[in-house]
Amino acid sequence: MNKRMFAVASLALSLSACVSSGAATRAPTASVPKQMPMQNTQGLEAVMGQDARGLARLFGEPRLDVREGDARKLQFSSRDCVLDTYLYPKGRGDAVVTYVDARTPDGRNADRASCVAALRR
Repeated sequence: MNKRMFAVASLALSLSACVSSGAATRAPTASVPKQMPMQNTQGLEAVMGQDARGLARLFGEPRLDVREGDARKLQFSSRDCVLDTYLYPKGRGDAVVTYVDARTPDGRNADRASCVAALRR
């Protein structure tokens, strides 16, 4: 009987290690793309090169603010689109937007310039 209780207790302990409380144990990452040049920035002139304060003046408070190393992702959203702005340090100054991505709320790609315009309304 002792062996049986030991086996049950061991199994219970093993299984309890697999159970999650549902709470996240790691901070979310920004999934920030490496600092890559954007090919087409037409319509993004108001956003490119802005720092976080400038973006807040344009769009209000970000929905999401994630830091990953020296990179920062600020996300702004409306019912029409979600805009991810990626800021990187430039010289000794504040981090500025060097990359922008946009999508619809259901995850489809969206035109970046149209999203910027929609968020500015």
